[in-house]
Amino acid sequence: MQAYVMAFVIGGLICVIGQLLMDLTPLTPAHVLVLFVVIGGIMSGLGLYQPLVEMGGAGATVPLPGFGHALVSGTVEEINKSGLTGVFSGALKASAFGITAAVVFGLLAAVTFNPRG
Repeated sequence: MQAYVMAFVIGGLICVIGQLLMDLTPLTPAHVLVLFVVIGGIMSGLGLYQPLVEMGGAGATVPLPGFGHALVSGTVEEINKSGLTGVFSGALKASAFGITAAVVFGLLAAVTFNPRG
């Protein structure tokens, strides 16, 4: 039960920060999206995001900073395994499932529903 509560708290805090950025600054949702992915990548590179993942589970991996974390941690892991070529393949291997799911579900939604406009 504690894992669910921590996921809710961590994920909720990330979402609250994003909402506050959109409400209190001139940042658009696209700016916040890019900012969160970059911050997640930077925090992962500095070793600060993994403890958050261990504490919050899906509450830290599902929001946008989790995508940045997945890209950086996958790249670092692949560099350690196969050297410099890991720079090019690590991020894709780490995020391939999520990107593929987004494309497939987006296609299914586009085929299923009649868009307006």
